[in-house]
Amino acid sequence: MESPVEAAQYQPIIESEATDASCRLENVLSDTNLSCFKRLQIASWLELKLLVRLAAPAVFVYLINNLMSLSTRVFCGHLGNLELAAASLGNSGIQLLAYGLMLGMGSAMLGVYMQRATFVLLATGVPVMMVYIFCKPMLILLGESTAVASAAALFVYGLIPQIFAYAVNFPIQKFLQAQSIVLPSAYISAATLVLHLLLSWLVVYKFGAGLIGASLVLSLSWYIIVGAQFAYILMSDKCKHTWTGFSVQAFSGICEFLKLSGSSAVMLCLETWYFQILVLIAGLLDNPELALDSLSVW
Repeated sequence: MESPVEAAQYQPIIESEATDASCRLENVLSDTNLSCFKRLQIASWLELKLLVRLAAPAVFVYLINNLMSLSTRVFCGHLGNLELAAASLGNSGIQLLAYGLMLGMGSAMLGVYMQRATFVLLATGVPVMMVYIFCKPMLILLGESTAVASAAALFVYGLIPQIFAYAVNFPIQKFLQAQSIVLPSAYISAATLVLHLLLSWLVVYKFGAGLIGASLVLSLSWYIIVGAQFAYILMSDKCKHTWTGFSVQAFSGICEFLKLSGSSAVMLCLETWYFQILVLIAGLLDNPELALDSLSVW
């Protein structure tokens, strides 16, 4: 049985504008002095304002995340057709595996649960890393050309650190979203995108690091996002009740968490695997570089 202190640690204390909006919404819907149509109109407007305020920054964050990967492919595309094909295969054929898995398992939980999710995702990253390391023979076994598979493997090697950035980022991201704290992540992602573009230009063109440099910069950008978001959690008063420091309780209840997060990860992976399969099939065509380049632009 949980002690009062433990119960308080698990119980989120969140004060947001959503509560006030719910009260106003309830008052409008129960106001018999207004016509049914007027109540519906006002209630819809109140609900829309609340949804836009919460959802727009979250959508912006995911858009920025995709733009970072897209910009990396653009930089690689200026190096040549083979490099663009390799970045496309690495991004869409390999990276999506880790992205879908980590995003699905990073449940929206607070306090100790966020730490537990981070620990489980970091452990999950180890077998995923093995897929990255041995991606070249796997791609060749699937029928990809040796040239494209070799270049894609070089690109993917630079994405290995990104796996563990994913493992920390998604629980933190869901931790903030569960408290309706969405604007800081949007600002951090936007600033990181600008920095990512600058670093990519320097590393790829000025330092001549090529594919491995482009993918390492992408990994670094994710660590910048993680570090900035965690710094916000430590310094913000909004998180002082939901983040009370690291706890050994994060290492308990692992099996129960795996059952919950595993189902979520499978559902999300099924949504992303179809595109991975499409990319892998494109690499089997007569001109794999052209086919993968086309998918990269799409």
